Amino acid sequence: MRISSAWYSVRQGFKNIRRNLLFSLASIGTIIACLFIFGLFYAVIVNFRSGIKKIEQNITISVFFDYDATETTINLLREQIKTRDEVNTLDEITPEEAWINFTNETYDDPEAARSAFGNDNPLARSGSFQITLKDVSKHADFEQYLKGLDGVRKVKSSQYTADNISAVETFVGYASLGIILILLLVAIFLISNTITIGITVRREEIKIMKLIGATNGFVRSPFIVEGIIIGLVGSVIPLVLIYYLYDLVINYIAGRFSILQSLFEFTPANELFKTLAPVTLAIGVGIGFLGSWITTKKHLKV
Repeated sequence: MRISSAWYSVRQGFKNIRRNLLFSLASIGTIIACLFIFGLFYAVIVNFRSGIKKIEQNITISVFFDYDATETTINLLREQIKTRDEVNTLDEITPEEAWINFTNETYDDPEAARSAFGNDNPLARSGSFQITLKDVSKHADFEQYLKGLDGVRKVKSSQYTADNISAVETFVGYASLGIILILLLVAIFLISNTITIGITVRREEIKIMKLIGATNGFVRSPFIVEGIIIGLVGSVIPLVLIYYLYDLVINYIAGRFSILQSLFEFTPANELFKTLAPVTLAIGVGIGFLGSWITTKKHLKV
């Protein structure tokens, strides 16, 4: 397209918006609402996943060695387990550490309890590995793998907790995707109606343009520009709103519910918007383009 033609399309696109201002504002408002909700869902999901990751780090699998396991056997087990892709961390708990941890968690005066037993460690044969995984959905399969290793006496895990976390994470992902798709379809429908009205108003003008040799692309381009402008404006405004509201909400939640600070690591706004900003702009422009392209293709048969 020549520069003059491109400039004509841009000017006509803005004129179309002014001619159908009420419907254009309705379309922009719908996109703002849709993308604002999309941004909120994205922020919630990102922080939810951050919290889930922190919880996953506390879901451990305890691998207890055979009573007669030698240091060589333990070292071999360590190497076999560390090479697995599923493993996030692996820490060895010696019998002495196990006894200290047990008394600290069980007795009001752990020092007195340890002194009462003297050098007799009731957990002398309770050496173990404490393992966390990168993905809790692989918890069950990895547990079966551990049980099949030589030198392993018992495997203790929180399979029920891991399954629940995976189920919640999956449900939240699908529910959010479904809601977002519905909102985007509503936005495309409204833009389509706005473009349809613009075509109806200019039908006689379009007929004349076609009669004097204007191509379909030339006739269609102002409406495409109109849709893109509506989508762009409708995506910029919610980004600005979310950017300023996000820090306010996070600071309020952190100050009002301090316990959440220990459960969640809230994602900083700048890091969140590295992905959210380009995705939201692309969705807004894409909605505008798609809505106008579908409509013009359907109605510009003059």
